[in-house]
Amino acid sequence: MYMLAKTFRFSASHQLLQVAEDHPCRRLHGHNYTVTVVLSAESTDAVTGMIVDYHDLAPLKSYIAAHLDHRHLNDVSLLNGSEPTAENLAHCLYEWCHLNCVWGPLVTTVYVSETADTFAAFTEGSSL
Repeated sequence: MYMLAKTFRFSASHQLLQVAEDHPCRRLHGHNYTVTVVLSAESTDAVTGMIVDYHDLAPLKSYIAAHLDHRHLNDVSLLNGSEPTAENLAHCLYEWCHLNCVWGPLVTTVYVSETADTFAAFTEGSSL
């Protein structure tokens, strides 16, 4: 199995309104997010030797820049009103890739990190 991954970064604010009143994440705060998309395939293209050219992942970069970067994630329609957690972001970006990108069916996992020490992921075969 071949795999490739590409990381994208954006900054945004959010509030987790479903946690306890005294939880620090209930307060308005922000993160410098990292999104890593992982693609897998049984083989590479016979001519290029690649699963997908990294440049072909530009639609995801553009989507993140236009809809997530420097936004308040509680107001982002991608999340359909769900809590703007890293888990929900990973799931929504996974679905967005599958629905909107030629290479979307090759996406097996999307990771979302809020800090250098934490990440959440949505992976192929999982469901929310």
